[in-house]
Amino acid sequence: MSDVEQKLLKIYDGSKPVDEELFETSHINQVAWTLAVVLAGLVLWLCIALINAENQRYALMTNKCADPLFKGELDEKCLVTVRSRDHWWEHLGYAMTHVTRSTPTKK
Repeated sequence: MSDVEQKLLKIYDGSKPVDEELFETSHINQVAWTLAVVLAGLVLWLCIALINAENQRYALMTNKCADPLFKGELDEKCLVTVRSRDHWWEHLGYAMTHVTRSTPTKK
């Protein structure tokens, strides 16, 4: 190679990408997204559990699962499949807005 070619290569050598840094990845972003997805899944799971609990609570309060044969008893199969309100969001809305614990009245 001539001196001219070497000088030209030396000039353009800084613009050549470094192969080691070409596919640099950051694990911090992946950890943050993984944590966000896991927390969103946890919130979804807790909302589903809250909806089911409120559905059963309201069914018990309105006496929708009374056993037809034995008065004063519960039909547990009904309690699993009952739809005490028309929509799931009604259960979630009620449960989210009524968070205080009700105290039983003394007889």
